[in-house]
Amino acid sequence: MARLSFAAHPFLLGFEQIDRLVEKTIKTGNDGFPPYNIELSDENNYKITLAVAGFIEEELSIILQERQLIITGKQVEKQNRATFIHRGIAARQFQKNFVLADGVEVEGAELDKGLLSIFLVKKDLGPSVQSIKITKAG
Repeated sequence: MARLSFAAHPFLLGFEQIDRLVEKTIKTGNDGFPPYNIELSDENNYKITLAVAGFIEEELSIILQERQLIITGKQVEKQNRATFIHRGIAARQFQKNFVLADGVEVEGAELDKGLLSIFLVKKDLGPSVQSIKITKAG
């Protein structure tokens, strides 16, 4: 049975990119690590906060690609002579993806006390009304 996407509807023209973003987001593993919060401070400002204990700035990456915010962390295993009796602080890599709507832009990011905060702002795109002139053929 063929998979039918919402972008295949004849009245939705040019929405293939959104369909691909939804498909990518569904396929991305969401194992819950690292834990995160999404806050709405007012109707135009969002903040995503990830708990990234043990990561330093150089081990974190934030990329915006085709309206998809991709946050990755890759810790370098440090040579440690300690023998762990219990190791509860994970030293593993992660990737979190968030799809941003048109008009939502990344304003910046900061790392403080093991929390990575990414600041987003929704810009007003304004009214989108355009009159199309009709010309005679030939």
